[in-house]
Amino acid sequence: MTFSEALEAGNLATASIAVALQPDGAAAPAAAGAPERLDPVQLVLHASIPVKLVLVVLVAFSVLCWIVIFAKALHLMRARGDSDRFMKAFDSAGSLDALAQQGLSGFKGSPFARIFATAYDEMVRLTKGERGRRLDDAQGTHVESITRRAAASEVTHLESWMSLLGTIGSTAPFIGLFGTVYGIMDAFLSIGNQQSANLPVVAPKIAEALIATAIGLVAAIPSVMAYNYFSRRVGELADIMDAFAADVASRAKLGGV
Repeated sequence: MTFSEALEAGNLATASIAVALQPDGAAAPAAAGAPERLDPVQLVLHASIPVKLVLVVLVAFSVLCWIVIFAKALHLMRARGDSDRFMKAFDSAGSLDALAQQGLSGFKGSPFARIFATAYDEMVRLTKGERGRRLDDAQGTHVESITRRAAASEVTHLESWMSLLGTIGSTAPFIGLFGTVYGIMDAFLSIGNQQSANLPVVAPKIAEALIATAIGLVAAIPSVMAYNYFSRRVGELADIMDAFAADVASRAKLGGV
């Protein structure tokens, strides 16, 4: 072996050892050209204007939905708690006058207390403050009408803001669907403009479209569930209030006994 051949062999051995000692990242330069992973946050930030508007509307619906849910839950909880205490006082009171003298300030959240106050005030007005005086048929019918109207007003008050939950639950999926349709349409337009159906061209558009659908469902599902739950609770209270209004009116006809 000549000196030049020995030198070349030594260089090859040195190069082989250097390659073996390199880290995996340097040994695989092809990894540097790997496709970037899709990030949902970046997809939203770089989404088209119509899809962004859809997402903003759906997020606002979702936040508003939870605000209404918490507010309505507290409202019904207070109404039921104060009503339970008022009904115990009503059943234990010997007459309407005795209950009125106890005061109703401790039952401000009870719709039953407001129904009673309406009927009692009208009875006192018709009898001109004379205790134990029976009402005639016309006066009794008038008190019954006033009492039932007060009960209907209380039911309407309990149902306040529930229509908003129903609206969000019924419209949010369709708004999300609009964002989905627009995103898919934008993806096909990108295919036509770039003359390529590769995944890097189509995937971001379809992904942002599906995000709009997901957020639409996130806003709609709690709204529908809360609306059904609150409707059932208000319906139960409405049935009891209707019977209570009839009871108060009948006792008022008898002079408040």
